[in-house]
Amino acid sequence: MTDMSNVTSLLAGGRPDAVAVLVPDGPVITYGRLRELVEEASRRLASFGIGSGDRVAMVFPSGPEAVVLFLAAANIATACPLNPAYTETEFRYYLEDIGARFLLVPQGDAAAARGAFDLGTLIEADIDRDGRLSLNGQTAKAGAATISQSTADDIALVLHTSGTTSRPKRVPLRHRNLNASVSNIVASYQLGPDDVSLCVMPLFHVHGLVASALSTLASGGTVVVPRRFTPIGFWPVAREVRPTWFTASPTPHQLVLMRTEQNRPAGTERLRFVRSCSAALAPALMAQMEERFGVPVLEAYGMTEASHQMASNPLPPEPRFAGSVGKGTGVGIAILDERGGLLDPGEAGEVAIRGPNVTDGYENNSQANAESFTDGWFRTGDVGSLDAGGYLWLLGRIKELINRGGEKIAPREIDEVLESHPAVKEAVCFGVPHPTWGEEVAAAVVVRDSVTEIELIAHCRMHLAAFKVPRTIRIVDSIPRTATGKVQRRQVAEQLAPK
Repeated sequence: MTDMSNVTSLLAGGRPDAVAVLVPDGPVITYGRLRELVEEASRRLASFGIGSGDRVAMVFPSGPEAVVLFLAAANIATACPLNPAYTETEFRYYLEDIGARFLLVPQGDAAAARGAFDLGTLIEADIDRDGRLSLNGQTAKAGAATISQSTADDIALVLHTSGTTSRPKRVPLRHRNLNASVSNIVASYQLGPDDVSLCVMPLFHVHGLVASALSTLASGGTVVVPRRFTPIGFWPVAREVRPTWFTASPTPHQLVLMRTEQNRPAGTERLRFVRSCSAALAPALMAQMEERFGVPVLEAYGMTEASHQMASNPLPPEPRFAGSVGKGTGVGIAILDERGGLLDPGEAGEVAIRGPNVTDGYENNSQANAESFTDGWFRTGDVGSLDAGGYLWLLGRIKELINRGGEKIAPREIDEVLESHPAVKEAVCFGVPHPTWGEEVAAAVVVRDSVTEIELIAHCRMHLAAFKVPRTIRIVDSIPRTATGKVQRRQVAEQLAPK
């Protein structure tokens, strides 16, 4: 395989006999075999007519197929992984939006995706327990297909934003974007051939794909890919593979923690650190994780438009701070005012980033690009501040700020106060309409012990200015989340706001 500075070049450093991908109760794939599989899959996909510029939709749960077929599709075209849990209506929207002419699915599975795919080539794929690849479709041409590899400037991956305030936006990521992000992640955590990453996040999400999988492969380490993450199955796998690190959003971390009955349980013998990203990590949860796992918990900051990572708390001996997402990792970070001017350390404003990992712009969305890019900076939509040491502190999303009579309130500040109460397991604050103030503060909480709304409001009054104290607090069984574990406050408000 020729190195054309595309994502397949990330595999170049792995020793041929070293384990690249390990699937519990499945194949064990060495780097030598992985390179062969990607080469074989690239040629087989080309035999279906797939080539430069084609959008190849993929609907796979985590597993070897998700890794191999992403690399192969990106090698010769553009990979478009989709969430297998989508409904047929959702699949129809995403398939049409990306203009997919090819759809890769597991053998005999993904009925909703098949039902939504009207015109194009359907290809079934499987990698068996012995690591043999099977690709089946009706339009493949006989004989070996010639392939034209993608280059650094070609689009390797198309994903969608979460669509917090509007329809999801299409984010094209070029090979050079992904390679830059991977390089930053490898450097941030000093990853190497001895590292073993246990993949918790799904591989259709930029977090799992770039941080767990590609960064591990670029370092020559081993990525362990269970076909399905379950909290109850985490520790049996960890005891078998003895990971050196793993990364997830706070929800999976919390679920794993609930099944961790003692400090440093079996499976943590080689653990170096645990990483948290994709949503705010409550300081209380971070402290519990560090006590149980016995290693540093490093909160990071990522988003699809940045090919994932933008900032992270560093490894020891550098300090890490609960509530901060750390320093920029090969990425420039600035705080901008509403007109795009640079703010000084300590001042709160919109977080902006720039660097080789950042997308060149949304596809076919000139309005979003005009709003998001200012003088080479990408405006993230997050509110935050940089301290004198260069650590970034996030306060919330701009469009989620609560405007109470002109007072701008960051919901996360109230989340943290509520979560500091010993009876509260999780809290989400949001704004609700008010006839006088415009918006009023409300919150939803999940509790671990008996507590009343009055007690929680009194707790908030002890720690917050009066205008920030929630006027209503709903005690609920769970907080609504997206498929990737994110909390979208507007969605929570719609579902849980007091009537």
